Amino acid sequence: MLLTRRKFDMRKPGFDNDKYLALQSDHIRERISQFGDKLYLEFGGKLFDDYHASRVLPGFEPDSKLRMLMQLSDQAEIIIVINAADITKNKIRYDLGITYDVDVLRLIREFTDRGLYVGSVVITHFMEAAPIIQFKNKLEKMGIHVYRHYTIDGYPSNVRHIVSDDGFGKNDYVETSRPLVVVTAPGPGSGKMATCLSQLYHENKRGIKAGYAKFETFPIWNLPLKHPVNLAYEAATADLNDVNMIDPFHLEAYGKTTVNYNRDVEIFPVLSAMFEGIYGECPYKSPTDMGVNMAGFCIFDDEACKEASNQEIIRRYYQALEKLVSHDSAQAETYKLELIMKQARISVSDRPVVTAAQELSKEIQAPAAALELPDGNIVLGKTKELLGASAAVLLNAVKELGGIDHETDLISPESIAPIQELKVKYLGGSNPRLHTDEILIALSTCAATDLNAKKALEQLPKLRGCQVHTTVLLSDVDKKIFKKLGIELTSDPVQEDKKIN
Repeated sequence: MLLTRRKFDMRKPGFDNDKYLALQSDHIRERISQFGDKLYLEFGGKLFDDYHASRVLPGFEPDSKLRMLMQLSDQAEIIIVINAADITKNKIRYDLGITYDVDVLRLIREFTDRGLYVGSVVITHFMEAAPIIQFKNKLEKMGIHVYRHYTIDGYPSNVRHIVSDDGFGKNDYVETSRPLVVVTAPGPGSGKMATCLSQLYHENKRGIKAGYAKFETFPIWNLPLKHPVNLAYEAATADLNDVNMIDPFHLEAYGKTTVNYNRDVEIFPVLSAMFEGIYGECPYKSPTDMGVNMAGFCIFDDEACKEASNQEIIRRYYQALEKLVSHDSAQAETYKLELIMKQARISVSDRPVVTAAQELSKEIQAPAAALELPDGNIVLGKTKELLGASAAVLLNAVKELGGIDHETDLISPESIAPIQELKVKYLGGSNPRLHTDEILIALSTCAATDLNAKKALEQLPKLRGCQVHTTVLLSDVDKKIFKKLGIELTSDPVQEDKKIN
């Protein structure tokens, strides 16, 4: 089944990545030159797989930050920071489907494979809990230095206490050996800035004049406060309750309106007080001054970035609904995302695949799926006896892309039957319908002898960046297949045959 919808081209670029690399690299080098002995550079977001940025700024390459860092590899070392609470709660990095502690191990491997030096891992809000001790021991067995930073009473408002031996002074001093120390983490809320500030305190006690700068892509300081790109950042950090706000310090110092977020604004008095202790004065007049982000200067199609960001907000909303169903998320996160959607003046109906899938599901009284192709056309998928809606929509999508008649059986029922028998009779499964991975395996088998199947299989790369919506929650297997294909998935918060209110 095929629907035609008029909509904005989701693949239309709006961001100049080459310009960004040039501007950003020069600006970071300029900031490094401002300090003498050592610079702690906080890297916000993801270093080499910033998929959020690539989704809301079409044209942004996920590894842009890594490319810049590689140019400074002989001067730089990396500290990876993780919050102890994220270990105990098994917090998931949803773009990769892995927990934060597993992601730390992945980051270490990825950085090392690229010739970058990972000096240590810092566990913030450290506590003597079994999962945290086990993780610490595992890292140390790998030869990674692990340091403990603790919760500080009155943080971030009680500057006198924080900047003392009973505050930052309680934290382990992280031994570093290179002039540029890049501080990164699996995700937001890990404690990157606090780690940098703690190090400034300890370095000062040792007579080392260290500096600090922040490389945070979002919010983009020179875009309006309620620009969809900045609202999409609030949506991405809704579980942390981050709020974008006008930087009051910058407004007072320069009379100019810029955008920052609450945690940076709250911590600025601490940073300012620390710099005054080190240099006699703070080199920064505002949180915006701390940053080195040049992304706002590289947007050449604002409408493309707005539309991409609005779609990201809707996807985040559906992710929150799914977490709510599985009890992984507080109701407050969903409420905040609803508020963000109102601020952006959008609703779920602005995601065409949502309406298409829900209309079909209502018509057939069964789960359905809708997938938007690169040309804006939408293909539909029904739940059938042999396969589920998500598998059906994949087959219909590759048929449409390959110009194959929709009545053509790419996989014969005779080929599917043995797989169903294996699942139910021998593997103890209760659902005979084929998952997306099983359908793709069957399709690849048929491609060896059938030209249509071969042609259909060759269309899979064209699905990257496409949008899909299903009217029921999918299995982990199906989710992973869509992720591997690069398809952006949302689902109604409904278990099959059971609606979750």
